[in-house]
Amino acid sequence: MRPRLKGAGPRSPWQSSHALLLLPIALIVVITVVDIRSPESIHLGPALVIAPALTPSFAGPRTTGLVGALAVAAQAIIGVYHGGLTTSNHVVQIVTLAVLSVMVVVYSAVRERRQAQLAQVRTVAEAAQTVLMWPLPEHIGPLRIASLYLAAEDEAQIGGDLYAATRSADTVRVLIGDVRGKGLPAIGEAALLLGAFRESAHRNIPLVDLATTLDQSISRYAAELETPEEAGERFATALLVEIPDRDQITLMTSCGHPPPLLLSPGHAVSVPSLHPSPPLGVHSATDHTLDVFSFEPGDTLLLYTDGVVEARDARGRFYPLAERVARWTDDSPEALMHHVRRDLLAHVGGRLDDDAALIALHRTPVDRRRHHHGRTVGAESLRHGSGPRSPTG
Repeated sequence: MRPRLKGAGPRSPWQSSHALLLLPIALIVVITVVDIRSPESIHLGPALVIAPALTPSFAGPRTTGLVGALAVAAQAIIGVYHGGLTTSNHVVQIVTLAVLSVMVVVYSAVRERRQAQLAQVRTVAEAAQTVLMWPLPEHIGPLRIASLYLAAEDEAQIGGDLYAATRSADTVRVLIGDVRGKGLPAIGEAALLLGAFRESAHRNIPLVDLATTLDQSISRYAAELETPEEAGERFATALLVEIPDRDQITLMTSCGHPPPLLLSPGHAVSVPSLHPSPPLGVHSATDHTLDVFSFEPGDTLLLYTDGVVEARDARGRFYPLAERVARWTDDSPEALMHHVRRDLLAHVGGRLDDDAALIALHRTPVDRRRHHHGRTVGAESLRHGSGPRSPTG
C-alpha cells in the first residue's frame, strides 16, 4: 500500500467522470472543425457517433443523451457549411446519427439498471458471507492470528473452505476444513460445519469427541439432503487443533485434512506427526486419533486447505508451500499471509481453480515449561482420562 500524502486524497468518481467527459466533447469539436475545413468530397461526420458510443463507459444515460445531442448538432453545423441541411446526404447522416445516439442511450439505461441490481446482490452476498465466516480475532489467548481466504469463484468472498476459532476456559480451539465442491454451491455444507463447531467447541468435550460430533452432523445432513446420485459425495475434511494457554503441548485430530506446518525462527519448517481418520461424513462411527506435538513460544503454526498445496502453475507443478514459507518464518502472521497471497497468485497466474484458506497462529512468548514431544494417543485412552503423558512420565 502506498503512503497517502496529506491534502492529496484520491479523486472522487464524480471528478473522474467529469474529467473523462472532456474526451467525447473534444472529439466532437475536432471532427467538426476538421470536416468543415476539409473539401466537400471528404465526409468525417459519420465519425461523430464515436462520441456517444464512448460515453456509457464512464457516465449514465443522461450524460450519454447530452453527448448524442451535441454530436447531432455538430452534424447539422457540418451540413450548413457543406451545401446546406436539405441535401439528402446530410439528412441521412443526421437522422442516422440521431437514431444511433438514441440506441446508445437506451443501452446505457439498461446497463445502469443492471449495475444497480448487481451492486445490490453483491451487498446482500457480502453480508451473508460475513455472517457465515466470522472474522478471526487478531489476538486470542496466547495467540496472534492472521488468516487468508481466496475464493475460486468471481464475486465470492468464501466458498467450500472454512475456518473458525473459539476460546473455552484457558484453551483455544481452531477448526479449518474443506467441504466437497467449491465456490458458492458449497456454502451450505460449510455453514453446517461451522455452526456445529461453534455450538460444540464451548462444551469442553475432548477433541476426539468434538470430531465425532462434527462427523455426525455432516452424516445427518447428507442423509437428509443428498439425492441417490450424490450418495457418498457429501463429505468434508477438517483439522481440529487445541492449544492450551500455559502448556506447550498442543492437541490435534485430522479428518482427512492435510497436516499443518510448524514454523520456527531461523527458517525452520517442520510437519507435526499426523494420523488422519477418514473425512467427516464418510464413516460416522470412525474412532478418531489424537496427535500431540510441541508448539513453543515464538513458533507459528500454519493451517491450510488443499486448495493451497494443489494449486498448479502453467506447467502443472503444485505450489511448494513448505519451501516458500521457509523464507518468512521470522515474519509476523500478517506479513506471512501477505507474502503467501502474493506468491501463490503469482504461481497460478492470478487465478485459482479451487478455494484456498490459510490461518497463521503465532504463539507469543510466555513462561517456559517442560517440552513435550509429538506422539499419538488413541481416542479411547483420552475418554478414560489417561490422556497424553510427557516422555519423562
